[in-house]
Amino acid sequence: MTDFHDVQFPATIAYGASGGPRFLTAITATQSGREQRVAQWQRSRGEWNVSTGIRSRADVAAFLAFFYARRGRAHGFRFRDWTDFRASDQHLGTGDGEETAFQLLRRYDSGGAVHERRITRPVEGTVTVYRDGVKATSGVSIDHTAGQVTFSSAPDAGTEISADFEFDVPARFDTDAADLTVETYEMQQWGRITVVEIRE
Repeated sequence: MTDFHDVQFPATIAYGASGGPRFLTAITATQSGREQRVAQWQRSRGEWNVSTGIRSRADVAAFLAFFYARRGRAHGFRFRDWTDFRASDQHLGTGDGEETAFQLLRRYDSGGAVHERRITRPVEGTVTVYRDGVKATSGVSIDHTAGQVTFSSAPDAGTEISADFEFDVPARFDTDAADLTVETYEMQQWGRITVVEIRE
């Protein structure tokens, strides 16, 4: 993406952000009081308020520099969601003797229902790939801007491919204007500053 800057939003500010995954569901109530629910988004889209993470003048300076460089909503960036940034033993697929590329996936399993999330921005140096539970030490490469694992030769049919990794979320600001009130030299007050996930 030409409008994406492959840099991470200041991690100390992200640590104090509030928010998380969002879905969009249309709900229609009938005259009997029953509901009809239609999930309009099959995949979640994260949303965070980062103003809650700005606590010092140094944070203000770091945020403003980052906001200026991204030109508000114009350019995407990496965002660390501290509530969900690490995954282990994630099943990526099963070898068939022909396929060499596997997408990093984060799976959420609860009560027999599974939500599968495509990971496109793994953190460099954190991805470990396994064949049938055995660490792959050679013959595998990671694309850290797409989240794809590629083997130099196709895994044998029936081979279970899994991975451990940390990841960032591709995101952008949802505003072109930073709302700042200066109370004193050392004290500023921010309005809501929303960061939203980009689907890649």
